[in-house]
Amino acid sequence: MKTILPVLDKHPNFPSTFGVIAKAMCLALIGTIGGCATSPAAAQVGAGPAALPAPAALPQPSDRPFRGGIELAISATDTDHQVFFVHETIPVQEAGDMVLLYPEWETGSHAPSASAIELAGLETRIDGQRIEWRRDPVDMHAFHLGVPAGARTVTLDFQFLAPARANLLRPDMVVLPWHRMLLYPAGWYVRDLPVAATLELPQGLRAFTSLAFQPGSDGTLRFAPVTLERLVDAPVYAARYWRQIPLDVPATKPVNLDLVGDAPGDLVVAPAELGRMKTLLAQTLAVFGPGPYRHYDAIVSLSDGLPHSGGIEHLEEGENNLPADYFRNTEQQLNNRDLVAHELVHAWNGRWRQPADLWSPTFNQPVDGSLLWVYEGQTEFWGRVLAARAGLRDRQQTLDKLAMDADFVANRSGRAWKTLQDSTNDAIYMAGNRMSWRDWQRREDYYAEGVLLWLDVDARLRELSNGRRGLDDFARHFFRTDGRTGSTRTYTFDDVCTALNAVAADDWPAFLRRHLHTRVTADALAGLARAGWSLTYSTIPSETFRQDEQEAGVSNLDDSIGLQIDEDGRVASVQWQGPAFRAGLSPGAHVIQVNGEPFSTHALLAAVAASAKRPVTVVFNMGDHKKKASIAYAGGLRYPHLERIPGTPDRLSALLRAR
Repeated sequence: MKTILPVLDKHPNFPSTFGVIAKAMCLALIGTIGGCATSPAAAQVGAGPAALPAPAALPQPSDRPFRGGIELAISATDTDHQVFFVHETIPVQEAGDMVLLYPEWETGSHAPSASAIELAGLETRIDGQRIEWRRDPVDMHAFHLGVPAGARTVTLDFQFLAPARANLLRPDMVVLPWHRMLLYPAGWYVRDLPVAATLELPQGLRAFTSLAFQPGSDGTLRFAPVTLERLVDAPVYAARYWRQIPLDVPATKPVNLDLVGDAPGDLVVAPAELGRMKTLLAQTLAVFGPGPYRHYDAIVSLSDGLPHSGGIEHLEEGENNLPADYFRNTEQQLNNRDLVAHELVHAWNGRWRQPADLWSPTFNQPVDGSLLWVYEGQTEFWGRVLAARAGLRDRQQTLDKLAMDADFVANRSGRAWKTLQDSTNDAIYMAGNRMSWRDWQRREDYYAEGVLLWLDVDARLRELSNGRRGLDDFARHFFRTDGRTGSTRTYTFDDVCTALNAVAADDWPAFLRRHLHTRVTADALAGLARAGWSLTYSTIPSETFRQDEQEAGVSNLDDSIGLQIDEDGRVASVQWQGPAFRAGLSPGAHVIQVNGEPFSTHALLAAVAASAKRPVTVVFNMGDHKKKASIAYAGGLRYPHLERIPGTPDRLSALLRAR
């Protein structure tokens, strides 16, 4: 308010008489506002509606015995509609309010990403008599039943309506995530709930899972009783076209490569590639020691029918969803070459050892991902390293992949306001939401930036120990199983620092927090220089970069004019405050002309390449408006590469060397 009177006084066309009146009005207004400001807030107490009492809290989980066992029967035969039918029997533990929970928090996504929206047709019976259920007024994933004294069993019938885009239920392939197809009683740890499950599949399909099962005379699979925790950690893949390959490593626990595909030709694995997969297992065991599993199934779906490539970790199996031609065209899969390694490492880092704040006794308790830079970031780091040691990527391909990681980190403008530590919360509130300005908003950067963080840790360990020790020594100590399997062991930030100190003494809390809280790009990239390498740029993209563009369906010009654009001229993303941003472009813009010519990828690349001589001018549509803009940029095409820093120790090459 202090600026109002001077502005009125200095206005050149303001009549003096009106100015006096206006001043008086403003002073009166100020007095009125000031009077309101000094009125006591307590004047509103009791003047409006009162809040209703909060609903009763749901039963808290307790680590206690559960009498009897849950029986779960799933029919996965309605491939026409992609509908799973579920029949479940739960023994009553006590009379009164029984609360059933639909799993919401998914371990692999670290978020409440499962939704009861896909549960339908729920009917509940107690000892055969139908009874009405009631949804909790606060938690939409909780269902209440009034259980009378003397009741023995509750039976449930419902359907899981698989999203059509997920393609979980097809005539030739079925993917069964158990947690989407059950309800469980609140009040117990899921490790205390015994479950005996059966599964009916379409005729002719072979099932793969780490669970033990027997096919019945009617073709129904009958699984050995396990805890609910174990059941959910072992999804089922079933396919008409399949192949199981033992990855035999002498004196180790059984590990199988389970391939399920859309066609028989997709299951052919060249002998050299099979040799690399066996080397991958041997190199992983060389780092971490004996596996925390009794046996392990690396399940690989080779299908273009599943929505996207990616993986999900489990203790005794890994889900690896890859393109149908992955083994037929491995040279075109450079950005997918470490997926199996990543999920295998998660058996140790994630399932065997897990951050204490990320562990939960149920599938409905919120968790905290503060250590995802260890859980996911270090696992991504080992994926890069083990793929190199196993020969899944050659030396140059590995350098090119690390160059893309470093370039990703270098271009995170959002570091100015959002730290890497805060990014560990992204999974919780960003899941299922599209990011329009990803470099500014940041999203789960603990993967790629985690690679650089742990590269710095490894290089620092080598620096401190004169090259005698590295992150291998940390992993062998921190993730060792001591011959045990099954139960998770949790850890904290202090535990990580203590283990690093056991390898080489340093102020590790300060070292790690500098990475986690820095707003300086050089800090985030420090590991590259400590390893003896630097991020540089050239006019020619690496093959790894080119394949990444192809997979994303864009031309990636982030490092030049600051945008990614598809072959039709649709802008997929724009770098915050980059040249394209300053010219007025944003995601969703449709470029129709480049330097006076109709848009084409070739025309745009040529214009950027010649930008030192002629500014890049584009005409684009944004909604109903046509705009013309000149992009202020003169640096030509730029693509990331790594170069050695002369005169420095090459600690990266030592890290990538096979053990």
